[in-house]
Amino acid sequence: MDCTLGADCHIQNYFDRDPGPGTTDIGCGNLTYDGHDGTDFALPTLAAMQAGVDVLAAAPGTVRGIRDGMPDIAISDPAAPPLDGRDCGNGVAIDHGNGWETQYCHLKQGSIAVKPGDRVETGHPLGQIGLSGNTEFPHLHLTIRKDGTELDPFAPEAATACGTLPPDTLWQDPLAYAPFGFTAAGFATAVPEFAAIKAGLHSPANLPTDAPAMVLWTSYFGPRQGDELTLSITGPQGDVITQTTAIDRTQAIAFRAIGKRLPATGWPTGDYTGTATLTRRGTELGRTTATVTVTP
Repeated sequence: MDCTLGADCHIQNYFDRDPGPGTTDIGCGNLTYDGHDGTDFALPTLAAMQAGVDVLAAAPGTVRGIRDGMPDIAISDPAAPPLDGRDCGNGVAIDHGNGWETQYCHLKQGSIAVKPGDRVETGHPLGQIGLSGNTEFPHLHLTIRKDGTELDPFAPEAATACGTLPPDTLWQDPLAYAPFGFTAAGFATAVPEFAAIKAGLHSPANLPTDAPAMVLWTSYFGPRQGDELTLSITGPQGDVITQTTAIDRTQAIAFRAIGKRLPATGWPTGDYTGTATLTRRGTELGRTTATVTVTP
């Protein structure tokens, strides 16, 4: 994909390495679901999807098949069309020879840039990340097969135990396992709806001295029950508000916000910094910041 992991995209779901009804990802974590046979590379917002993020061929090969024409709409939306076996949504399948195949799913409607029989090289644009098929968020689902069997690109040998990344992965450049990450952060004058954050909520550069409230919000993936999330706002006169919350349940994605109402004397002018930190069993897993300036 034409994005940078950990910056403007992230891995939301890994290959499910548990052959039974349970779930285990390569890091012995919960970023997968039962029977998940690929790797999900997610975008943080719908706005990022709409701006366009190219999906690139992982290796040289011949396009075996494509599908286009399915709308970009969450499967939970009542207006979503029946899947009728088209869970992959708009997609591309590439035959790399010797039994190797890659499949690219949930691409944006109208973005498919290849046709069956086309010869592609590594990095050739195939389409763009979308929201088609059986999905709730914009992402690329990448499946790798050898002789018809799906493989985990982080550990292609099924016997490899979770918690260890072997040297013989299928990635051209090694990818790190990320158990958690912040996807966005910003300021507002009221607690936003999660739907607005996922759509691409804009964080203002400035707030007036009479803003009714100062709210720091952040979104993130991979929180587990027992994690601790600390949100704080500091300003020209020091600490404005700090709050540490114990995560009460494991989730795929979530958001949280803290804020303070307008003081009687108004907000002091100057720069404010919001910081979000998540720790797991005493180890910091992620930190992000946002800034805003209060102007007269």
